[in-house]
Amino acid sequence: MKTMTDLVSRLSSLITGEVFSDAATLEHYSRDASLFLVKPQVVVAPRDVAEVKALVKFVAEEHGRGHKLSLTARAAGTDMTGGSLSTGIIADFTKHLNNLREVNLAADGNSGYAVVEPGMYYRDFEKETLKKNLFLPCYPASRELCAVGGMVANNSGGEKTLAYGQTNRYVEQLKVVLRDGNEYVFAPITLAQLEAKKKLPTFEGDIYRQMHELISANYDLLQRVKPTTSKNSSGYHLWDVLDKQKGIFDLTQLFVGSQGTLGLHTEIKFQLIKPKAHSRLLVIFLKNKDLENLGRLVNQVLAFNPESFESYDDHTFHLSLKLFPKIVKRMGGSAFVLAFKFLPEFWALLTGGVPKLVLLAEFTGESDAVALTAARRALAGISDFSVKARVTSSPDEAKKYWVMRRESFNLLRQHVKGVRTAPFIDDIIVRPEVLPEFLPELYALLDKYPLTYTVAGHMGNGNFHIIPLMDLTKPESAKIIFKLFPEVNKLLAKFGGCNTAEHNDGLLRSAYLPQVYGQEVYALFERVKQIFDPDNIFNPGKKVGATIEYAKAHLDTTGK
Repeated sequence: MKTMTDLVSRLSSLITGEVFSDAATLEHYSRDASLFLVKPQVVVAPRDVAEVKALVKFVAEEHGRGHKLSLTARAAGTDMTGGSLSTGIIADFTKHLNNLREVNLAADGNSGYAVVEPGMYYRDFEKETLKKNLFLPCYPASRELCAVGGMVANNSGGEKTLAYGQTNRYVEQLKVVLRDGNEYVFAPITLAQLEAKKKLPTFEGDIYRQMHELISANYDLLQRVKPTTSKNSSGYHLWDVLDKQKGIFDLTQLFVGSQGTLGLHTEIKFQLIKPKAHSRLLVIFLKNKDLENLGRLVNQVLAFNPESFESYDDHTFHLSLKLFPKIVKRMGGSAFVLAFKFLPEFWALLTGGVPKLVLLAEFTGESDAVALTAARRALAGISDFSVKARVTSSPDEAKKYWVMRRESFNLLRQHVKGVRTAPFIDDIIVRPEVLPEFLPELYALLDKYPLTYTVAGHMGNGNFHIIPLMDLTKPESAKIIFKLFPEVNKLLAKFGGCNTAEHNDGLLRSAYLPQVYGQEVYALFERVKQIFDPDNIFNPGKKVGATIEYAKAHLDTTGK
């Protein structure tokens, strides 16, 4: 192919879905929720699996002719690492591959499953699953914006992860188009079934033979480097593929969190659970003086088994009140009534009584009485800490705290003028017991720089989302980003933490994976990529082959 016109013509002859090469579309797909800008060659929207297969075969064949095309899947574009950005072909799954195939309730009435295409928005997916009183509990804070394919690609988690775990726990089966252009089914298999797979004289058999050999030969090493934090979405999760105790080999654990670098997911079977019908919120307000006991306080609350345990800081508190009309709009209902509900927050702002940190511990049950009793027990259990705390009286009262927590990032993105959100230390995690030592060092590190930022996160997991506000048109902003990020990584290493609990690597963190896991394990990641995608056609520059220089060169400094 000699020109872009040739490429568009060839793609248009392959698929009946849309093929876009106009400037406005390419500009839109040059960005996601990250701080990067990468312009694709062309954007396509395949209508079905047959067209996905045709696209993969086309790119592979063109690569064999010396044309280095690539193919990157994109769902809702909410990724905060640049994971769905590419200079190649972007395949948008949300336009057509967005169907819910089935939702079924198990005989026990407490669980079930759903089969869905990756382009379906989570908000639409949940509406349908709730009709059978089922839900997928690993949804992220961007639940109103994200698609389920992105959740799988990133191994997403959120406020329910404390009790229920990340996305990898709920993927029962994946259909994936691999580099040969064929669709394969991946699910947990027994070791006897693995031996049968390894005997296949096919590409599938080759995958199983090589992956089993790689993992078996390095099993002890992989178990040693497996992160000890309760959440993780960095690297390839080789340590979770082979479960010797259960006798299970599960390549879905490799695909979940791989950011589309090994193949294109075309169908997902999720395990679903029954939600608890009622909840009560224990809200804890901490001053600076209370932070020295934070670790003990968190562990005391965790002893009462909250379903979620979230937090946001004073920066988020101030921002929420500054953008109060937008908060009201998010909550719905009468502005006058809602303003009345927020009077305590406004009074705290006026009197200087703003808390340094607000903790939200949610307790659930099949009845309101059960949830209320659990929340009150937890409240009594922290009485020795002499902190201000209360149990919410109604779902409406709890909602205002949840909106502050859930919407802070979106509000920052949409309504703060002259600067923009710069998520680069946005997903750090440590074990909760080290928080008393870790947080003061973290704040001291952040305050060395001229940054305005918010801190919110999943307190029960020790997982924090730090979102600075920066003017990326200024050269000093890039200098801060690429100086502070390694410093935070070093601090995390000191406390046994990880730099991404649920947002993944993308353009932002992939280049640092050798430092996170060591060169020996990183070489295993490179080998995985070689096994599945030796021509590097799937989402290149993520997980392996990334450089800090590329990330620096693609910062979005346009100010748009």
